[in-house]
Amino acid sequence: MPDRKQIVEVAGRSVVITNPDKVFFPAAGVTKLDMVSYYLSVAEGALRGVAGRPMVLKRFVHGADGEPFFQKRAPDKRPDWVPTVTLSFPSGRTADEIVVSDAAQLAWVVNLGCIDLNPHPVRAADLDHPDELRVDLDPVPGIGWPQILQVALVARDTLADCGLAGWPKTSGSRGFHIYARIEPRWTFAQVRRAAVALAREIERRAPELATAKWWKEERHGVFVDYNQNAKDRTVASAYSIRPTRDARVSTPLAWPEVPGCDPEAFTIGTVPERFARLGDPWRDMDAAAGSLEPLLALADKDEAAGLGDAPWPPHYDKQAGEPPRVQPSKRRAGSAPPPAPGKASGPTGRRRSTMPLIEVARAASEAEARAGLERWKERHPGIWPLLEPADILVDAMRGRSSLWTRIRLNLRHVPEAQRPQQEPLEVDYDPWAAYRQGPPGAPR
Repeated sequence: MPDRKQIVEVAGRSVVITNPDKVFFPAAGVTKLDMVSYYLSVAEGALRGVAGRPMVLKRFVHGADGEPFFQKRAPDKRPDWVPTVTLSFPSGRTADEIVVSDAAQLAWVVNLGCIDLNPHPVRAADLDHPDELRVDLDPVPGIGWPQILQVALVARDTLADCGLAGWPKTSGSRGFHIYARIEPRWTFAQVRRAAVALAREIERRAPELATAKWWKEERHGVFVDYNQNAKDRTVASAYSIRPTRDARVSTPLAWPEVPGCDPEAFTIGTVPERFARLGDPWRDMDAAAGSLEPLLALADKDEAAGLGDAPWPPHYDKQAGEPPRVQPSKRRAGSAPPPAPGKASGPTGRRRSTMPLIEVARAASEAEARAGLERWKERHPGIWPLLEPADILVDAMRGRSSLWTRIRLNLRHVPEAQRPQQEPLEVDYDPWAAYRQGPPGAPR
């Protein structure tokens, strides 16, 4: 029996929705057609976040509970009314990415299995000069929602003092986002430099609540992730559904709503009514583009005081002026933690370490990795209570076209005599196995 299809008439076009009854959120009973209907109900706001921007396709072909894959290159088979633009990446490669500008194109993207929307901070007409500064507040484990909101308010005031209007939204996940429209006349490197200065200033204003430190081992409170402004990074845009059990939505807010907001209140089932009643709180955003000059002047001041560049993500080339790309646990002091049996390197690579790290799991999904962590906890009931939330290092690692998860434990708060040794990994996933083996029939 052929798969059912449904035609959606929108923006003067007929969009084919394949498998419209496919369930993407089993707990909430949300189907692909429900997602399409949701996005069309908030299209004015959703398009404000993505219109005219190249977009990475983050496709959940197995639903929200499955692992997504990232597709930078536009599908070869697509309607002639779905445009693309050619982007170049730090690796030197290029890709033709989708550019969404109307509701029909939006529905077409959702039909591919895109739950959330991930546009770049540039317009297709000018790919070299971002028009958004993105503030991503990422809490370390154990940090509660009230502290995140406190840091959001500090970020708002810091932006305002630098002449920029901040536009807040829930991330739909654990954190919080604030966007600032900027004039498109600075390069990616300059925008990121401004973001580093902003993160450091937020930390200075709220040192007990926020951090600008890149390495997870050094973080506390809420991390202000300046590297979300590096070229080729994307963030789930306004009104994006997120792959949570309750189909939560990354929802734009007005600042008076922020102190008492509850992220669980914004879901695919509640946001359409809110949008119909209140409209889009970000409706005036495009008219509020500001200058980066005050933040860049702050960056100059920091540099004069000895604060140069901050670390970049690991898959970027070493940048001029960047400090040594060596995390604290890899600095040459102490001894190197041993690798798990059968592994060539341990939890800190092959370098020597100042931190007593052990590795617990490498898994295709975070759920599998955390299940392995639970098994480790059961085998070490006397050790787990000694660990603090920041000692559990959960890393989203980039594979060839998808993410995998690594979990490490920092035993710094465990008395040395009680520290367990490195053991075989609870979950031992190799994201490169298929790539090394090549296609069936390929020479080994």
